[in-house]
Amino acid sequence: MPELPEVETVRRGLEPVMAGATITAVETGRPDLRFPLPKQFVKRLEGASVEALDRRGKYLTAPLSTGETLIMHLGMSGRFTIIDGRRTRRSVFALAQAGDPRHDHVVFEFTGKQPAQVIYNDPRRFGFMDLAPTDALDACRHFEGMGPEPLGNGFSASVLRDALKGRATPVKSALLDQRVVAGVGNIYASEALFRARISPRRRAASVAGKRSDRLYAAIVGVLRDAIDAGGSSLRDFAAADGALGYFQHRFDVYDREGEACVACGAAVQRITQAGRSTFFCGPCQR
Repeated sequence: MPELPEVETVRRGLEPVMAGATITAVETGRPDLRFPLPKQFVKRLEGASVEALDRRGKYLTAPLSTGETLIMHLGMSGRFTIIDGRRTRRSVFALAQAGDPRHDHVVFEFTGKQPAQVIYNDPRRFGFMDLAPTDALDACRHFEGMGPEPLGNGFSASVLRDALKGRATPVKSALLDQRVVAGVGNIYASEALFRARISPRRRAASVAGKRSDRLYAAIVGVLRDAIDAGGSSLRDFAAADGALGYFQHRFDVYDREGEACVACGAAVQRITQAGRSTFFCGPCQR
């Protein structure tokens, strides 16, 4: 599932087209994605202006002139494609992948500085869209209780330490809890723990002092590096212009079971935690 860097990459690709534009038409190919689309979805969107395009954790959020916010989640295979006013797809990269039109489920028409059509394609339909009041967005079911943004001012080593305090679960599992920190998933939790030289098996409550300082810096660093690389393309992820992310070529441990650790040469190990694969180097991470 796309994590924070992939969603941020998509946001940056869509922002020039969507932010400040007016939604002139919406076409839905079916009444539901993972969940049913909101009641009167098309009517509530058509004619609305998009005031900004933001991100909260792994979600895209678009506050509208109507006082509602459009919430979008990519799920496992969701992607957006931009078609400009000349009907040309924004796919200019050699490894760009086109989505199968049979899975084009929602199509938006935008007028603004860059008139365009934006197509949401999702073969597995694990993504979803919702509408919620903008002035109560933090209290809606998607964001209530969600932790701080790891690249925002509300996240720090002390905030992380406090969130982990008293938790008996392994630190890797704690990092996947969106109440601890928003947007971090399986890939970047493994990578951050390696950078911080912390074992994924270590109890979350024991990650304090210098350890929490290292982990905080590692989380921020790995997310920034991944965003700079356009995210990680594993299976279905592609940015709004069709480009694949390249951070997967810089993984230190994720999906590298049996390969040599980049730091010490020992074999990278894989274990299962809470039903998810965790990759780490035993000698390096304590």
